[in-house]
Amino acid sequence: MAITIALILIIVTLLLGLPVPFCFMLSTLFMVVSHSYDPSFLLPYSFSQMSSLVLLAIPLFIMVGGLMDRGGIGSSLVKLVEVFVGRIKGGLGVVAVVSCAVFGSISGSCAATLSCIGSIMFPRLRENGYPMGHSAALVSCAAPLGLLIPPSSQMILYAWVGQQSVLACFLATVGPGLLLMVLLSIINLVLLKDDPNVHVSPPITGTEKRKILWDRSGKALPALIMPVIVLGGIYGGIMTPTEAAAVAVLYSVPVGFLIYKGLNKDNFLEVVIETATTTGVVMLMMFCIMMLSRIYVQERLPSMIIDLLTSISSNKYVIMLMINLFMIIIGMIMDDVSAMLLCTPILLPVVTKLGISPIHFAAIIGVNLGLGNVTPPTAPTLYFGGRIANTPVSQMLRPAMIFILFAWLPTLVAVTYIPELSLWLPRLVLGGRF
Repeated sequence: MAITIALILIIVTLLLGLPVPFCFMLSTLFMVVSHSYDPSFLLPYSFSQMSSLVLLAIPLFIMVGGLMDRGGIGSSLVKLVEVFVGRIKGGLGVVAVVSCAVFGSISGSCAATLSCIGSIMFPRLRENGYPMGHSAALVSCAAPLGLLIPPSSQMILYAWVGQQSVLACFLATVGPGLLLMVLLSIINLVLLKDDPNVHVSPPITGTEKRKILWDRSGKALPALIMPVIVLGGIYGGIMTPTEAAAVAVLYSVPVGFLIYKGLNKDNFLEVVIETATTTGVVMLMMFCIMMLSRIYVQERLPSMIIDLLTSISSNKYVIMLMINLFMIIIGMIMDDVSAMLLCTPILLPVVTKLGISPIHFAAIIGVNLGLGNVTPPTAPTLYFGGRIANTPVSQMLRPAMIFILFAWLPTLVAVTYIPELSLWLPRLVLGGRF
């Protein structure tokens, strides 16, 4: 009963608008007082769990996202992608989606991806006659590709809490991320194919296209080298994720200052302050969630959840459906980092008992939390996209629901019930142990 109250406390205080770290702290305090847990045991345990070099990658990747957002990298990437699909009807929408995936592989952040690509693409989409409700919904629904395309701070958190390989978790989300990117692009083209207001750039000759491609590739090259360094270093076994994140920071500073010249002394300082602030909040949440996770284990919460779910149905697929619904709801009311920290210690032991690989579950939880972030009525990412596009959310709801129903939900079903979608790449790169 007490553990149920502790979980309800987290959700209720979140809905009331209490800062997320305090929600976790209040729940922990309730369990300590109600069950007389010894703080002299919980505090050292949490501290020892936090003493991990892997966690250093989180502030570094947060900083990389900020540096790339303000460094002017997004514009060169968008222009490069536009060469391939910018001259078909609805092509600029595809440019926005693919740009979100490419920028997401650099920033590793949903918010940074939406902020950067949205601020670049929304004026261009408006100028070319795209309905702004459609455009804002499309970019908002594509922004969580930053959560799925590695490197991803959320996957580092999942790997740390679940004691899994960071590299394997990175690889697991690639398949679902690419599938989602393709589905969003196709649906965008279908929705706009008969819209008379959408302008299309005039066709160009093959020679002109090659010349433009060569020019824009050269300008985008410094930006494209970043994921090669980070992911190539990690996948090749040359660097750990933490070392790769540090190299990414060292690389992005001169690129932002000297090549793209979007960085200056003032916005660099802003990035440093934002990184420190965000890191402090995340680390405080992680400290509390470590104490909570220890209490969850001692209170046998995973076993209680298994008993509850199997009392409703013994079918593994039905149980996974219920787990997915729970994670979507959590993703609707919490940011992706907080939701990841809450769901992983509760649900990972549950799905493991169902025979689901923890690496497979990394992709499932990533897609669920991304879907929750764009699902009304709360939809924090959708509201953020509306603010950037200066578009009422009421105009975004219809296209957003179409993208959710025909892109996000099929991706979720595929990633849940077709394990190979998530596991083929980890098996290819790391061997057949997953």
